[in-house]
Amino acid sequence: MRNQSKQAPTVFIVDDDAAIRSAMQALMESVDLPYEIFDSADDFLARETRQRPGCLVLDIRMPGLSGLDLQQELIRRENTLPIIFITGHGDVPMAVKAMQKGAVDFIQKPFRDQELLERIGKALATDKKRREKRERISEVADRLATLTKREREVFDLVVTGKPNKIIAYELDVSQRTVEIHRARVMDKMQASSLAELVKMHMTL
Repeated sequence: MRNQSKQAPTVFIVDDDAAIRSAMQALMESVDLPYEIFDSADDFLARETRQRPGCLVLDIRMPGLSGLDLQQELIRRENTLPIIFITGHGDVPMAVKAMQKGAVDFIQKPFRDQELLERIGKALATDKKRREKRERISEVADRLATLTKREREVFDLVVTGKPNKIIAYELDVSQRTVEIHRARVMDKMQASSLAELVKMHMTL
């Protein structure tokens, strides 16, 4: 196992077959991909942390906790790490079921190294997009939390496209008051335009 920065996208490999683990290790090192290898689902769960970016390459059939069991436990823990299942020919229906539960891909044995690397690349890209989206949502939510009750009311009406005059009528305040609150909303939300404010609302 390599000691990698917790922020480095890491390929987590879980397989009970020592030969597969050895081959995976050699493959990851050949392309300089950060990796960690586990010989069981329990071993992975003992050290799992959902904060770490990367993807999970997971054997679907293992003694003890199976790959499907591990996937279910990660769902319970709200861990969204993208999962690529390694399957035998007879496991394809199981793999399809796993994808319906959120796995991003599956690859059948025997597989080509390049094929697996391509799937891993896509899974890492998926994880990056998910994390960027969560970060964006968190940032917008933090900004929204700085609004006063009245500013939030104005925000909720502004993003529907209603003009200040209508908002003033609905809130029973002067149009000038709405203009002031609207300006504060734009400032606190760090929005340069109405379109950007609407996009933030849709993000939430």
